[in-house]
Amino acid sequence: MPELPEVETTKRGIEPHILGKTIRSVVVHNASLRWPIPEDLASLASGQKITSISRRGKYILMGLASGDWLIWHLGMSGSMRITDPKEAIKAHDHVELIFNNRLALRFYDPRRFGSLLHSRAPYQHKLLANLGPEPLEAHFNADYLYKRSRKRSAAIKTFIMDSKVVVGVGNIYANEALFNSHIHPLKAAGKLSKAKYEVFVGEIKQVLARAIEQGGTTLKDFVGSDGQPGYFVQQLNVYGRGGQPCVRCNKPLTEKRLGQRTTVYCTQCQK
Repeated sequence: MPELPEVETTKRGIEPHILGKTIRSVVVHNASLRWPIPEDLASLASGQKITSISRRGKYILMGLASGDWLIWHLGMSGSMRITDPKEAIKAHDHVELIFNNRLALRFYDPRRFGSLLHSRAPYQHKLLANLGPEPLEAHFNADYLYKRSRKRSAAIKTFIMDSKVVVGVGNIYANEALFNSHIHPLKAAGKLSKAKYEVFVGEIKQVLARAIEQGGTTLKDFVGSDGQPGYFVQQLNVYGRGGQPCVRCNKPLTEKRLGQRTTVYCTQCQK
């Protein structure tokens, strides 16, 4: 599933091509995504200039001159690409925005868990209204996380992946940040000291920032908006390496399921 760095990579990839450009037309090839694409999307968006492009968690928000907003989510296998409108449609190209600069933005999603919604007030939309802070912003810090974790018995990995606590720390990066912080993923969130949270927050920010710099993490379904995969996968210390030697102590890494997600850690290095 594309995580925050992949979504940020996508947002940065498409932005230079479509920000300030006018949507000439909207073509929906398949409206049956996770939620149906609004039937009136073409009338709402056609002729509108894109005035802003931003990201909130794993959502890409496009502001239109009319005051309307488009809310995109890549789901499990979604990607966006900028292309010539004359290029042949792929089997899983579900919707495209065609612009006045002779470019098109196409949304490709084989599994159809992605979405394209419309809103007048996106930050009040039910999907975004209760999201926690962005992990790369200053107010996501050790003091905040320490206070939120008091009396919480949930495993720290489950806690940090709760989007109401912080958005966008998905499975890959939670595994990596916990390893880098020497924190056992099953330890109760409320048992970590503030000093541990200082280290953990720093590692979360670093691992996400490095992944964004390198274009996201290559998974089988994700490619960037330019068609090129990310390369952060080459630097993963634990995710996808269950049973392989720990890069620190050489002990085989443990892999188990936690909250339906794969968790990989070192029993020697993470306490």
